[in-house]
Amino acid sequence: MPVEFKSTTLDNGLTILAEIDPKSQSVGAGFFVKTGARDEETPLMGVSHYLEHMMFKGTEDISADALNQAFDDLGASNNAYTTRESTCFYAHIIPDSAPKAIEMLAKMMRPALRQDDFDTEKNVILEEIAMYADNPFWVLYEQCVQNHYNTHGLGHRVLGTPESITAMQSGQMREYFRDRYSADNTIVSLAGNLDFDATVDQIRSLCGDWNTTNPSRTTDRPKTGHEAFTMTSDRVNRGYILGLSDAPPQGSDDRYAATLMTQILGGADNSRLHWALIETGIAEEAMAAYDGLDGTGDYFIYASGAPDSLDQIWEVMLKEIKDLKDSITEDDLAKLRAKMLTSVTLAGEKPAGRMQRLGRLWLACGKYQSLEDEIEIINAITVDDIKDLIDRYPLDACTLGKMIPEADAS
Repeated sequence: MPVEFKSTTLDNGLTILAEIDPKSQSVGAGFFVKTGARDEETPLMGVSHYLEHMMFKGTEDISADALNQAFDDLGASNNAYTTRESTCFYAHIIPDSAPKAIEMLAKMMRPALRQDDFDTEKNVILEEIAMYADNPFWVLYEQCVQNHYNTHGLGHRVLGTPESITAMQSGQMREYFRDRYSADNTIVSLAGNLDFDATVDQIRSLCGDWNTTNPSRTTDRPKTGHEAFTMTSDRVNRGYILGLSDAPPQGSDDRYAATLMTQILGGADNSRLHWALIETGIAEEAMAAYDGLDGTGDYFIYASGAPDSLDQIWEVMLKEIKDLKDSITEDDLAKLRAKMLTSVTLAGEKPAGRMQRLGRLWLACGKYQSLEDEIEIINAITVDDIKDLIDRYPLDACTLGKMIPEADAS
């Protein structure tokens, strides 16, 4: 029996999606909330990620220890993550444990948000920000994103800043939770061996009284900056360079060609930047990547090396960008298409991967796309498609950031 897609929407707007596979030996379940850093007011930067932590602190009736123990007792693989645009809470379990795991996920989605937990977790968040401050790539990337998107919410830092987290009050978090964690801003994504109708009835009994708030998000492509800047740091002794440019939105089929193009330019192995920068000894690291977003998207190209080599590194990167359109071959595309198809297919073999794919695609596109349809789209990509994409979204029209040691600033 093939995988079967089913969906329904409760009266309060909660959407439930599932790919049913009776032959599967597991179930993936996830609650996807369409809220992230881009949806925050600037003074509340980081509240989505902070709130993700707070969801594990228990409900009015379930302590944090009891919540975590319940998942452990089920043998569940469970966790959560926050991005610029969404927050997800998920579990991967055997079919017999699915009803209990879904119950625990649904209950944790209505946390107590106690003041003492809020105060304790604030220090955890600040420590996490400090940890990332030791990562030169992350520091430069966040500053590039901030400069590129100017005052738009996409320029917000997912973790927030020490200032925004320190100043945040629990009442502000509760208000944000009420506005954004509503039924009509949440998707329940399911995959694997489960009874859809029975699961819908269970979720209705657990979540049917959730409020509806009609949350909004502006998805027009924001105006972006393309200025160059240089940062200095006494924590580094190498040079780092990163360019951030506009790219296709996540909801567009162009996202597949965009991913393939950045792999050709700056994938981990056998890419243009690898051969031009790393194999020649000019740089120590070099990569390119694509990130699709709601209504927009961005590319980044990145390299590191000796501080006095950054100008040379950028010249080489510009040359590879310029030559990319004319140098892409059918062989390049065939090899990377095969790699992408393998990755997509392997991720889709387990219910946990299917659940994640289903939830993310629905948030991005608002419609169902089967794994077979996705494979068909990937197989249909041509060299001309990638060349056209390069013309429409030039990588060299970017916000360019550099980080050098403070001692080299003079």
